[in-house]
This record gives sequence, structure tokens and C-alpha cells, in this order.
Amino acid sequence: MKKRNQNFLIVESEDNSEEYVNFMFVGMYEGKEVVYDAVMYTLRLHHLSEVYEVAEHKAAQHFPEFRRIKYEEDENGDLEALDDLEEEIGLFIAEAIMEIEDEEEVKVKEHVELDPNIDFGIGLDVGLNIEAIDNQTITKFVRDYNEDTLRLDETLYSFQTQDEEMTE
Repeated sequence: MKKRNQNFLIVESEDNSEEYVNFMFVGMYEGKEVVYDAVMYTLRLHHLSEVYEVAEHKAAQHFPEFRRIKYEEDENGDLEALDDLEEEIGLFIAEAIMEIEDEEEVKVKEHVELDPNIDFGIGLDVGLNIEAIDNQTITKFVRDYNEDTLRLDETLYSFQTQDEEMTE
């Protein structure tokens, strides 16, 4: 971190995106210096995940033979076709997502959840109401967290799936 003149290190992962980043930083926990293993994500992504979970739960209640849809690739790397039940479950989930969003059934707010029981260091789950995550955002979060000046927005938010995602 000192070499890079940063107060954090990004953990290389294919899960990292502009809306989700895994990183580590040094801070204090119960009077000791520790390494925090943190994931930061946008509230929009968190909301989408929560909405999908609720929709999947509704599908499980609706279909006695419910099973999670597992997308498989063929030898060419193309997605294999879903069977009839998976197709029906997928359509049900898509409709449930639109309904949940329209009714604003799921609301999320900024949060920092601490987990001292991970394999290495202290785990932090951080959800912030931002458009994207960049180095500046992480730097500010680490500084504010370590200086105990972090202020979270208590407002409950609900998001709509953007039209371009629905047409892709």
C-alpha cells in the first residue's frame, strides 16, 4: 500500500466491477491493528440482489418442483437452452422482479456490516448510495472509517431496472 501511495489494496477478482469491489486495508479493531477484508457495492446492485432473492423465493413457493436455474455452457462457450420448466421459472422470476420493483417492495439503505469470523482479518460489507466505485471512493471510505467520521445515509431507497437491461 505504501509503494502505491494508497490506503488500500484491491483484491484481484473477476467479481470486481464498477459496482462491486473487494479490497483490503489496515485499521483498528478492539484496540488492535487488523487487516479488513472489505467488499463495497452500490446500493443499486444490493437492491437488485435483494429483489432477485425475493423473486426467487416467490418462484419457489409457486412451483412445487422449483430448482435454481443453472446456466450451462456448451463446448463453444454458448449458453445451452433451458428446459421447459427452467424457462417457465425464469419468466415467472422476471415478472416477479418487475412487480416487486413497481410496488417498491424492497428498500435498502447505506450500511457497513462487520464480520470478525472470517478466515483472514475482519470482514466488512459496505453498501453505499453511489453510481460507481473508484479509487477515490475507496480512499475516502477507508479514511472516514479509520478516523471514525463515516456518516451513512439512513434513507431507504428502491431502484428500477433500467430499460436497456430489460432489452438485452
